[in-house]
Amino acid sequence: MKSKYTTIIDIARQLNISKSTVSRALTGHPNVKEPTRKAVLELASSMEYQRNSLALGFSKHTTNTIGIMVPEFMSTYFPSVIVGVQDVMQAAGYNVVICQQNESYESEVSNMKLLLSYRVDGIIVSHTKETRNFDHFTLAQRRGVPLVFFNRVPDDMNVPNVVVNDYEAAFQAVEHLIAIGRKRIAHLAGPESLVNTRLRRQGYLDALKKHDIPYNPDLVLSYDLTTEKVKIYMKHFLDLATPPDALFAINDPTAIAAMEVVKAKGLRIPEDIAIVGFSNDFSAQLVYPGLTTVAQPTADIGRTAAEMLLQELKAKVKNDYTIKKAPTIQLPTKLIVRESTVSPSKLRNK
Repeated sequence: MKSKYTTIIDIARQLNISKSTVSRALTGHPNVKEPTRKAVLELASSMEYQRNSLALGFSKHTTNTIGIMVPEFMSTYFPSVIVGVQDVMQAAGYNVVICQQNESYESEVSNMKLLLSYRVDGIIVSHTKETRNFDHFTLAQRRGVPLVFFNRVPDDMNVPNVVVNDYEAAFQAVEHLIAIGRKRIAHLAGPESLVNTRLRRQGYLDALKKHDIPYNPDLVLSYDLTTEKVKIYMKHFLDLATPPDALFAINDPTAIAAMEVVKAKGLRIPEDIAIVGFSNDFSAQLVYPGLTTVAQPTADIGRTAAEMLLQELKAKVKNDYTIKKAPTIQLPTKLIVRESTVSPSKLRNK
């Protein structure tokens, strides 16, 4: 069956009036007589006419649409951020187009071209793990499309961004492991190209240094954020002559995959090895034992990014969209202690 959207031409033909009269009637123009306006609206309703908001936006130089680009949907982090973005943008009268890159740089470039072809008013971004070249983002800037980054932010672009204090959060997570008596603390880090990877690793290193625990390069591995590599590297850690007694993971999916390897080896969590993740994904509460993790305020991150974008859009409308030092907003985190680091009996006695 061939689908066909009803157009202004279809309505005009049925009523034997001009396209311009139909258009004016649909937009409530005062020059249209009431009987004509009523006839147009009734026919438009019966024919299930829907205005082309994209085309309408082209004529007004705004589409009331923004894009959000995220690297993946494998964790609950990015969907939760998107909910926060939608709360703010939809209340402000904007539609939100969501693009998911599956951690692919090529998909990211393609999706950016798509959003620019849609003439979106602005874009909220967390880039992929593969992204090294940011030309597609600078292209958007040259076209006057405001950008706001969150979570994964570029090193050398002057763009507003929303982050957490990755360094301090990692520092506190490792201090927690030290406080429960752990000395051989391994770290599964993300790709070196990611700013938050480097900040979390530095927090890990400085926590060790503060407590006079020597850095052991055998206990730190960076990987590509795939489950397969987690399993390989965690097995490597456990097969060391002196295996680690704790693990600080770059994120919750990493920590949970590592827990599976530990349990498959017949080891106990947290007695033999304590594990800490990062983000407080929904799954962190569901696994056994429950995962100790750094909670990020994901919905607030989304809401804050959206509010920053609205400010950029207002500045653009006022012709005040000038090059200046872009703001960074840093939101707080909280260490959530569960059974992967502290036994249930000790948690109950707290």
